[in-house]
Amino acid sequence: MAKLVEEKHPALHQIAEEVPIEDITSPKIQKVLKDMRQALLSYEVDGFTGVAIAAPQIGVALRIFLVHDTSTTRDPKDALPDIVAINPQIIKLSKKHAVVGEGCLSVPERYGAVERAKNATIRAYDEHGNEYERGAGGLLAQIFQHEVDHLDGTLFVDRAVKLWRHDEIEQHNLREAE
Repeated sequence: MAKLVEEKHPALHQIAEEVPIEDITSPKIQKVLKDMRQALLSYEVDGFTGVAIAAPQIGVALRIFLVHDTSTTRDPKDALPDIVAINPQIIKLSKKHAVVGEGCLSVPERYGAVERAKNATIRAYDEHGNEYERGAGGLLAQIFQHEVDHLDGTLFVDRAVKLWRHDEIEQHNLREAE
């Protein structure tokens, strides 16, 4: 099983390579997706769970991310959709921004406040090689931006306007990782 890499790993600080369209359904890429899911499902640090992961977070510098809500406490009506995004591009960001709380599977000891667009639209390919566009607001828009940042070699700590250690989080009422 692939393991999460931490903040200093080189794959987290480089621009990830595009996946050739003809390779999307290959056993290699399907294994990367499986490894990403397993790494996301295995993550729990002090009660924090993950909601998304990018391939560089398992040390694979490819332009892939997936969203899978592992929270057991989120109201089902607020559950995030399962999304696979291969070669994603953000094609639209709203002009309205907000400072939001953010964590990261690869930076488990810190949490921060990051300015993000309130809405975002991506264009990407799914795990079957089908191109799609998906717009989102709120947490899902934030996830799109966070994960594309990973694919561009940027971590949330590089964008954060304020950072906290995990032991300080309770006093700020912050909980979600990535």
